[in-house]
Amino acid sequence: MTTPDPDTRPKMPSDTSPEISRAMGSLDIDIIVRDSCWEAAVHDVVEVCRVSACVAFSAGGRPGVAEAALVLADDDFVAGLNRQYRNRGGATNVLSFAATDFSDHELSAMEPTMENSPIMLGDIIVARETMVREAAESGISIEHHLRHLVVHGMLHLLGFDHMTDDEAAEMESRETQILATLGVADPYSGDADHPAETQP
Repeated sequence: MTTPDPDTRPKMPSDTSPEISRAMGSLDIDIIVRDSCWEAAVHDVVEVCRVSACVAFSAGGRPGVAEAALVLADDDFVAGLNRQYRNRGGATNVLSFAATDFSDHELSAMEPTMENSPIMLGDIIVARETMVREAAESGISIEHHLRHLVVHGMLHLLGFDHMTDDEAAEMESRETQILATLGVADPYSGDADHPAETQP
């Protein structure tokens, strides 16, 4: 893996940067830490996830306000979800369960079900051991890989996918732009070892 030159690596903006300040009011995200080892793996992990999810939602092209949940779990928990809902064995780094069906990627406004009521987006679940292992194997920061997975999961909740080449190109482009706002280098710039979403 080629390490980006420190002078060209995107800088992490402060929490009071205009991009992040605008994003933080648009999404109410409930972050659940099921595995206490997360707090040792990533400093201030809840805030890292909150900022990443809010920036991804704000940049995802879906105006309005919304609610979502993010679960910081372990591999066993995610493997159980894979068995139950996907008929697959083993853990994946991130799972997304969308509660709202966006039938296309048009940047239309999200209509709340009731006046002033937020849209329910769904749940994102991240598997700690898989995420940490992938970061180590790729030689990247654990925090940066976590930010990438949270952004990836949020875009899935917003209706983006990577089933076709065109879909993957659109999703990767959005991820790269969002991650740059978060100070994370482009994970797709010739680094095939940086997985966005593993298959069990």
